Amino acid sequence: MPEKHAPARDRSAVRSLLRLWPYVRPVRARLFTAAIVAIVASCLSLVIPLVLKWLVDGPVTDRDTTGVWFGALYLLLLGIAEALLFGLRRWLVARPLAGVEARMRDALYRRLQRLPIAFHDRWASGQLLSRGTTDLMLVRLFLAFPLTFLLVNGVTILVGYAVLLAQDWTLGLVLLTPVAPMVILCSLFERKYAVVARRAQDQVGDLTTVVEESVLGIRVVKGFGRHRSQAEAFRALAERLRGTELAKARLLAGIWALITFLPELAVGAALVLGTVQVANGELSAGTLVAFLSTALALRWPVESIGFLLAMSQEAATAAERYFEVMDAAVETDAVEGADAPGAGTESLADGVRFENVAFRFPDAPADAPPVLDGIDLHVRPGETLALVGATGSGKTTLTALVPRLHEHTGGRILLDGEDITLMPRDRLRSLVSMAFEDPTLFSASIGENVLMGAGPDAGEPELRRALAVAQAEGFVDRLPDGTATQVGEQGLSLSGGQRQRLALARAVVGRPRFLVLDDPLSALDVHTEARVEAALREVLRDTTALVVAHRPSTVLLADRVALLSGGRITAVGTHQELLRESAEYAWLMSGAGDENQGER
Repeated sequence: MPEKHAPARDRSAVRSLLRLWPYVRPVRARLFTAAIVAIVASCLSLVIPLVLKWLVDGPVTDRDTTGVWFGALYLLLLGIAEALLFGLRRWLVARPLAGVEARMRDALYRRLQRLPIAFHDRWASGQLLSRGTTDLMLVRLFLAFPLTFLLVNGVTILVGYAVLLAQDWTLGLVLLTPVAPMVILCSLFERKYAVVARRAQDQVGDLTTVVEESVLGIRVVKGFGRHRSQAEAFRALAERLRGTELAKARLLAGIWALITFLPELAVGAALVLGTVQVANGELSAGTLVAFLSTALALRWPVESIGFLLAMSQEAATAAERYFEVMDAAVETDAVEGADAPGAGTESLADGVRFENVAFRFPDAPADAPPVLDGIDLHVRPGETLALVGATGSGKTTLTALVPRLHEHTGGRILLDGEDITLMPRDRLRSLVSMAFEDPTLFSASIGENVLMGAGPDAGEPELRRALAVAQAEGFVDRLPDGTATQVGEQGLSLSGGQRQRLALARAVVGRPRFLVLDDPLSALDVHTEARVEAALREVLRDTTALVVAHRPSTVLLADRVALLSGGRITAVGTHQELLRESAEYAWLMSGAGDENQGER
């Protein structure tokens, strides 16, 4: 997990929100127009007190009934105009801001696809999911409401106080007395609320992770009767989030109470002072009515400051969390926009070479030994090499280096004489195909899942051939819609063996030049395994393959075997040679090592 809380001094709400500008820029004209419309609408409310002053000092004092009706009509028209302008503002921002949110979500998704496996190993999926849903919703709400109304209310307050001072400067100064303490209070509130808002949004991510894991692992939860413990874990996280949300509510209630109380106190003082002035004949009744009406019209702009600041802080935190992902280093190619050496021409057929390859995980302690160290291995063109080793020896990690799912930290890996670090990833992964021991299927049809491993021109013939190799035709044809049958989430509607066969079909459907198989037959029964092996031998004749193997039956698919022990290749030879010459290999193949079903 990444560090959730950056030091407060390193964070700036304004700086985080300014980073949204590239997404907002395409719709800036409509947002600016909406802000102008809202300012005009808000300032119209300040005209109403002036109409009231005219009414009280004119038609009411003169008992002019016609003038009173005209005054009432003016007030009605002002109210209608204000309502229409605010409705126009809402219409102006709704569609463009939905587009901003969609573009940000699309950018986040594309970024996630380009981030290295090491990043996804460190981050909980719920944290990423909450950034693409809750956080972006908060950003959209900020752009729709606080961003506009911080400006609108600020302008309204300035214009309103100018009107107040113009009507009576002594009463206006009374209403200005709360400004200094309110600025200090808002600054303190903003600082404290930022910390609590970040904590709440991180806890939403943690809660999302627990829900996602419980749903995906529902068979394990039910199978082991762990629903109560899972419910307790969920309840504990939910209680933590509830406590944090209550802390937010207390902060917001406190600032709202103070922001409401101080101006009301000033209005009360102005009312007493103004009444005395009217009684002494120093002020007209209409001026006092207009003054108090203007002050009351400014109540919402002033009182909303705490609410708008809270929403802005939540949006700033959401933007910060969003850009934590967007700032993460993506997979890059040494050659961008150009062919690497040998690209576009036929390279020397040399198979796969590992030359003094080393690897350590990016988050490993500095003093931890590397997972792989000094790997020298050559898989000849058209050869199938089995990779055998005990749990934790690094077999899966070594195979993941070939398509650069992980980046080796020392030495080099060559495919037909080309250094893989100099090859564009798209080209590299079009040459190398993989089948993982723990297969992942997507919520799509069986045909779509299998054809993910082929080029865009692949169709039914390639699909049927791949299913035949994986011995999956039989069970697929028995499904209600055949290859068009929709696979449920993670493919859990299928058995483990069925999922593994479809993953194998996906690996071979594109007739890859290099094939990497991570114990691809571990979930199959012995009869199905024998049929798959027979068909797979035909495929392996036309490709260069590296196969992680735990069972002798899988090893027998290979031309040679490499033994990986302690992060190094300790023996290479045929199955029979290693049985005679390596006690460790003989022990692994004897069945004592059958528990070795995977490592990091």
